[in-house]
Amino acid sequence: MKNHIYKIDEYGVRNYHTHTMALLSIGFLYTVIAVLAAALLAFEQVDPGANISNYADAFWALQMSASTIGFGDFYPVTFGGRMVVALMFYIGVGIVGFIGALIAERVLGFADTNVKNRELRRQNADILEHNIQLEKKLDKMLARLDERG
Repeated sequence: MKNHIYKIDEYGVRNYHTHTMALLSIGFLYTVIAVLAAALLAFEQVDPGANISNYADAFWALQMSASTIGFGDFYPVTFGGRMVVALMFYIGVGIVGFIGALIAERVLGFADTNVKNRELRRQNADILEHNIQLEKKLDKMLARLDERG
């Protein structure tokens, strides 16, 4: 079975697939929004002055909070509702920022650390092999010196 989340390179390092991570992140984000929208609606329904009166409004408010746009057409008026929106803001900023970084890495390509890390591992392996060869030569030279002395 093929693993669609990551592949393991020749050094045993997991290299995660960008598109899969982006899709998982978006799925996670909207799952959190869907769950927290129910909580937000439960808090807001008890206040007669609330402008969030149905699930769609709650979902929209949390989506705008996660994206940091926050149009302001729907906003919480209860303490519990404000806490839910604040929580969504912090979660959303992290996830949306992560997705943005994935897109920037894919489009711009300047942050591909997997390639750089593989190059460094290969260089380190070459240096280590060279050091082993030098140690063998030194051992031979020391053995010759011991024979003479």
